[in-house]
Amino acid sequence: MGEGRGGGDFLSYASSTRRSRQLGTLAAGLLAGAAVLADPGRVDANPLPLTEVAPGVFVHKGAHEDATRANLGGYANIGFVVGRDAVAVIDSGGSAAQGRALREAIRQVTALPIAYVIITHGHPDHMLGTAAFEADRPQILGHAKLPAAMAARGPFYLEHLKRVLGELVEGSRILPPETTVADSLSLDLGARRLRLTAHPTAHTDNDLTVLDEATGTLWAGDLLFMERLPVVDGSLKGWLRVLETLRQVEAQRVVPGHGPPSAPWPAALDAQQRYLESLLTETRAIIAEGGKIEEAVEQVGRAAERDWLRFEDNHPRNIVTVFTELEWE
Repeated sequence: MGEGRGGGDFLSYASSTRRSRQLGTLAAGLLAGAAVLADPGRVDANPLPLTEVAPGVFVHKGAHEDATRANLGGYANIGFVVGRDAVAVIDSGGSAAQGRALREAIRQVTALPIAYVIITHGHPDHMLGTAAFEADRPQILGHAKLPAAMAARGPFYLEHLKRVLGELVEGSRILPPETTVADSLSLDLGARRLRLTAHPTAHTDNDLTVLDEATGTLWAGDLLFMERLPVVDGSLKGWLRVLETLRQVEAQRVVPGHGPPSAPWPAALDAQQRYLESLLTETRAIIAEGGKIEEAVEQVGRAAERDWLRFEDNHPRNIVTVFTELEWE
């Protein structure tokens, strides 16, 4: 009997110990979760998968979809460049949660300070992850017109993200740039320079490109879409002019806002330019004939449907935007 009681006592003790450990683990997990919410810069998220497209140039390829809980609100190409002394993030992602995952991916590569967060433009999939880097105290940079764009649309973007992500939206905030670029600016990461260029109204009115001079890698943001249909949110004519300017950039490869994370340059521009030029010529023809916007939506650019993903999601709105721009030429 005594031996039996001893065995029972041992089993009871072991079970109790296991329960204590489980409760301790659970409590630690809850405390860690609370710490993440209190400090969005903590490095404890699963790292985003990366491709090193050139030495020290890392890209997370966005999927051709919209914001979901699974993708943490982010579907654009985002990433970073590593210099001798510091790291520059180029687009922070679609939520603080995705930003934390990007930050963890950086920490898998290097312990160097994250000195800069560069935002290529003000669409939510590119800039709502910036709060994840607050603890690093980086300099946030963007186009001179980016703060106004964030102020105008930021609340809507955050409200939409909350509906999509639910509690996963925690920590996501609009952080405007501390340094803005009206023309060009050079950043030194230590034996590695990035050239930031602000462009006239094109995809948006706040498009910024980043050229890594060491490898000839051009981060084009959404001035370049590949595979996924381009979205006209600024000026069609302006975008076509900017594409001609971009063709003069001496780069080896390009990271588009959406599409293959390392594409040959400048041939990567060709498909998008054909699509945008078709919008210009075909919409002008309908306007010249006295046609209405509804006719343009039904007719313009339809030959390109087989060439692009997410065509019906964005093509009609492109035609409305373009018709409105061109009807008063």
